[in-house]
Amino acid sequence: MSEVLLFPFAEYWWFYAGFIAFVIGMLALDLGVFHKHSHTVSFKEATIWSIVWVSIAMLFNVGLYYYTLHLYPENPAIAKQVGLEFLTGYVIEKSLSIDNIFVFVVVFGFFSIPPKYQHRVLFYGILGALIFRAIFIALGSVLMQYQAVVLIFGVFLIFTGIKMMFQPDKEVDPSQNWLIKWLKKHIRVADRMHEDHFFIKENGVKLATPLFIALVFLEFTDIIFAVDSVPAIFAITKEPMLVFTSNIFAILGLRSLYFLLAGVVDKFHLLKYGLALTLVFVGLKMVWLNKLFGGHFPIGISLGIIFAFIGGSIAASLMFPKKES
Repeated sequence: MSEVLLFPFAEYWWFYAGFIAFVIGMLALDLGVFHKHSHTVSFKEATIWSIVWVSIAMLFNVGLYYYTLHLYPENPAIAKQVGLEFLTGYVIEKSLSIDNIFVFVVVFGFFSIPPKYQHRVLFYGILGALIFRAIFIALGSVLMQYQAVVLIFGVFLIFTGIKMMFQPDKEVDPSQNWLIKWLKKHIRVADRMHEDHFFIKENGVKLATPLFIALVFLEFTDIIFAVDSVPAIFAITKEPMLVFTSNIFAILGLRSLYFLLAGVVDKFHLLKYGLALTLVFVGLKMVWLNKLFGGHFPIGISLGIIFAFIGGSIAASLMFPKKES
């Protein structure tokens, strides 16, 4: 039997519509005003935007807390639970998105995308990611009503975490990726960049530029990452609205996070162990821990464990730097 939702879609469709309109407005403001002209994003600019996106997410969480408190004034524990579930989901997605940054660095290097055009690729990549995440979350909200599916995803996350922990580090090589090979075989690709254009015309023939190939590859890798991150957040909360909003807020800040960490992301060489342990933990919540605690493992303890895994792996990376080969 499915759980009774606090924010069912039938009653809160207006919120989803308003939230999507807000996201579209922020993206339009980003591209149409602040990044109307292609330029290299500085560390200062990336820092400011990172603070802005995190602040907006936290303000939303505070608003969500007080709105829930207004709905259930006789039971403030519900509002506290909602606030912690959003925050935990946001932290999980934000942490897992660092894996995306590793891929961004490799792909931009492979296609020789100049820094001033990288924001444009990431903008449309994030736009596509928002659409695919919405589809994934909608499907997940239906599938997660069945206990068998919950168990399957839980086992999958445990397996993925263990595999991540023991799998040796491998360099991402886009030249050997089947998608890149297929695109180059079926689409005419220009042999060089043409400023910030995804397509050009030469002698009456339409050609894709390396910028477009990089965009498609990044979009594909985000879909792969979503297979882990979306079930991981559903392990924290059964509320699709919390899964959707925490996921979207984390993705919106991904571009600024990339420009902030691109130069130092290789220093977090032990982060994969923190991410792996987090996936194993949320998998165990789905298959065992929630039942052990009467249906729901305490969200405050969950948040503390996840912070310990992620923060500990980052601290260990800085304390024990990777030896240069």
